[in-house]
Amino acid sequence: MKKVDFDLVIIGGGPAGLTAGIYAARARLKVILIEKAVCGGQVTISDWIENYPGFPQGVSGPDLVQKMTEQAKQFDLTIETNEVISFDLSKQVKKIKLNDRVITTHTIIIATGASPQTLGVPGENTFLGKGVSFCATCDGPFFRDRVIAAVGGGNTAVQESLFLTKFAKKVYIIHRRDELRATKILQERALANKKIELVWDSVVTGIGGGLTNVDHITIKNVKTGAIKKLSVDGCFIWVGIRPATGFLGNSIDLNEAGFVITDSKMETSVPGVFAAGDVRNTPLRQIATAVGDAAIAAFSAEHYLSNID
Repeated sequence: MKKVDFDLVIIGGGPAGLTAGIYAARARLKVILIEKAVCGGQVTISDWIENYPGFPQGVSGPDLVQKMTEQAKQFDLTIETNEVISFDLSKQVKKIKLNDRVITTHTIIIATGASPQTLGVPGENTFLGKGVSFCATCDGPFFRDRVIAAVGGGNTAVQESLFLTKFAKKVYIIHRRDELRATKILQERALANKKIELVWDSVVTGIGGGLTNVDHITIKNVKTGAIKKLSVDGCFIWVGIRPATGFLGNSIDLNEAGFVITDSKMETSVPGVFAAGDVRNTPLRQIATAVGDAAIAAFSAEHYLSNID
């Protein structure tokens, strides 16, 4: 085996990256985790998490990340704040260009995550975690018997809105066009659901509320220009999701939406390169699935290393 700086380089410090780091460090691989900001990713802005096993009373996002980070460091995982600029994956020894140097490795796990597309309207950031959400599975139960706005008209928006009707007493679907883009069967279900009211030809221009929670949104009709306020207790936004894969260039295969294509072993199109968590093509993006992906990716990387000449 050719000499390299690291057996494994993990890119991204969210739940997937930290989990991969725990597994790899316990396996006594020479591993480094590169995170360009702070560990945690999207979890750090999650006010409260109720669906992650092991916390019957729930846990705050920052607390969960802190526990994961502490656990990784207990196994002597090296975590470095740096940014990946480019790759050379053309040979068995892979080169990763960072801000300040080039490092070499035999295996890479990409765990850079994804982030929801935002509306970019006043109040959106202010009330994030206080009524503004991008995840029905995570936050839907907090809105039992409440009135909710859902923004978007695609499959995700409609499907998640239908899920929210299990908890909310009313769900407004705000869509900028006069027909939904979701598949016909989802449209039929939404139109037949008495808890859902469609607000056509409209966009959200602002989100407002008190000190701790949303109490209204402002919407504008794109055809008439009419503006009105809608009293709601929460606003769920589903206008797309953006994977953090821009730095990959053409080095590995991505799907049409930009997510990394993997198989069941988390292998990408390049031998020795794996992906885990929200950055890959997966039907569900949750902390639990990211952790599961990462365990498989770390195991697959270890297996790959054991078979290198």
